[in-house]
Amino acid sequence: MSNGYTIFDRPLIRQRSRARDPGADYLFVEGALGLAERLSEINRTFKEVLTFGPGLAEDFFKTKPEKLAKGQDEELLGFPENSFDLVISNLTLHWVNDLPGTLVQIRRALKPDGLFLAVMFGGETLAELKQSLLMAETEIRGGVSPRVSPFVEIKDGGHLLQRAGFAMPVTDMDKLTVSYDHPFQLMSELRAMGENNALLERQKTFTGKGTLNRAAEIYQDLFSDAEGRIMASFHFLHLTGWAPGPDQPKPLKPGSAKVDLRDVFGKKRPKALSGFREFSRNQMVLVDASAGVHEEF
Repeated sequence: MSNGYTIFDRPLIRQRSRARDPGADYLFVEGALGLAERLSEINRTFKEVLTFGPGLAEDFFKTKPEKLAKGQDEELLGFPENSFDLVISNLTLHWVNDLPGTLVQIRRALKPDGLFLAVMFGGETLAELKQSLLMAETEIRGGVSPRVSPFVEIKDGGHLLQRAGFAMPVTDMDKLTVSYDHPFQLMSELRAMGENNALLERQKTFTGKGTLNRAAEIYQDLFSDAEGRIMASFHFLHLTGWAPGPDQPKPLKPGSAKVDLRDVFGKKRPKALSGFREFSRNQMVLVDASAGVHEEF
């Protein structure tokens, strides 16, 4: 049984990461592009950088860092406080058991006014696969087993940054739809990327082909386009936060505002005043290949 923080099989995740197929890295490329876009908007040169995840080598940065460290374990950073002016993570944090604790470690590893940038799978990532597997298992086996990881929502990401002590937190979401020939192709791609089931409470025995075939049928019935290709959703949750520093802008004290927002928006507070922003690029990627059934799903 897992406790409140241990839900992922971390040794298995590290093993899969080392065995990742470079030919199936398009989601990591997408994540790195989003990080590069956000980093390009910041007018600062970062000299001491800590990275997690693929695609963040020296040529990722406009100016080559003087120190570029590759993190090995997000749950145990192992660096002294005030070691880096930038920590950046590409699609690794969704496999962390104690995400609040990891964010605190990252904030402490940053120098004052240092920047944290990350992208992780969040929101409704793989919702179609999750629903199809759930329906197939319920129909055939009369119960379900954990198969798709829980993902952080956009507002939860902002709250986690604030809880960890980051200043000026911002969260936003990119939404990517990927089109596959067949549900088994999606499963094959996830396995090649090292992104298949790594929950501690996952079913350890093989899933019957009857269940997998039924899940594929349900997937095709519910989530296919006019050409018979199935759709898979990937939500990229971006986190941005700064380690507190003496020269950062400070919020006004409560009650010191000169303008009453009710005079601007009326008596009803608008939903947009949440402190976080969300947008969607609604991209689509086509994947053409054939694959067999992988029992780990």
